[in-house]
Amino acid sequence: MLTDAKARKIKPGDKPVSDGTVQGLYLFPGTSVGKAKWVFRFVSPETGKRRDMGLGSYPAITLKEAREKGIQARRLLENGKDPLKERQRLLVTEQRKMSLPTFAEAARKVHEDLKAGFRNEKHSNQWINTLEQYVFPSIGSIQVSNLSPADFAGALKPIWLEKPETASRVKQRCDAVMNWCAAHGHILASPVGVVSQLLPKQPGKRERVANQPAVPWRDVPAFVKGVLHDGLKTRSKLMLEILILTAARSGEVRLMEWRELDLEKGIWTLPAQRMKAKVAHRVPLSSYLIELFENLLEEADLDVTELVFPSRNNTPVSDMTLTKCLRDHKVASDTPGRFATAHGFRSSFRDWASENGYPRDLAERALAHTIRNATEAAYHRTDLLDQRRDLMLAWEAWVLQEIDD
Repeated sequence: MLTDAKARKIKPGDKPVSDGTVQGLYLFPGTSVGKAKWVFRFVSPETGKRRDMGLGSYPAITLKEAREKGIQARRLLENGKDPLKERQRLLVTEQRKMSLPTFAEAARKVHEDLKAGFRNEKHSNQWINTLEQYVFPSIGSIQVSNLSPADFAGALKPIWLEKPETASRVKQRCDAVMNWCAAHGHILASPVGVVSQLLPKQPGKRERVANQPAVPWRDVPAFVKGVLHDGLKTRSKLMLEILILTAARSGEVRLMEWRELDLEKGIWTLPAQRMKAKVAHRVPLSSYLIELFENLLEEADLDVTELVFPSRNNTPVSDMTLTKCLRDHKVASDTPGRFATAHGFRSSFRDWASENGYPRDLAERALAHTIRNATEAAYHRTDLLDQRRDLMLAWEAWVLQEIDD
């Protein structure tokens, strides 16, 4: 039986020494006295061929450690497994684990894949920025295979109740990342689905809806006369007036192009790719708006840009342009302590329409809102442009009533 004393005396030229306790374990002499290497010899149960498996060098691997490794190999043989193949499989598994992406790495790859589908660059940036802000600091550096529901719950907890809308979106994005990991074989399934069970109940949607601060509809005429039609005529004031009279979104006005305007027919047609609902939308234009656009067209340089309201660099103006105008003029809203927002004028219009008895469907179509009920939507084959024209003319008459007073 091999002992440490015998192993220390082994020298070059000696025959391999059998361990004597573990069948197939041998110590092969090295290049100097006391230096050797452990080899486990066996017949593969899979191929029937003799194989040698190295277990390390002596004395770095002691006799005791070599026997433990030999015993493990022998157990694999007894279970019909080839120890060398099993070791290779484990090595591949470990290498694969080492190459698994961290959550941050996976999220960035998912973001790259999704980029083309975002409506605009702002939404694309929001997607990854929220993960960078709320998730990466705590779990971004952890490999996806090591993440549990508790990890995601811990990352979301600080904003779960304080910012429920944001937290819900971040949770959805985390789930998208982990589902991508599952699809690529990095994990079996996303652990994000059960995260809500580890966190307190969020307030309902009605409780957390934050309406955009708006100018009360009865005050809109005074605002138009006292702010938009008073003093220096600026591009921001003009854009706000068009936004109010058309009940459009700020982005729809900021990105408006001359090709969308048919001034002869009095129609502004927004293409589907520019609409939130991804459906083309027609806006009736009054004679007042047509004249306004005709005056702008006289000064436009269509060889340089198609934008109706270009910046100095002939790019779309910033999304803060209209907000800044309202803040600079300290325009009060129906929300205590907050100035009015450009988007809030859509609420002003909607309230005016309700208060003056206009049909809900007509007002919702003027705002280009999606019909949620699939059955109802299936029966709507017209955008009611003519009826909406009368509606918008009445709204314009209300808004501009004080101009000549």
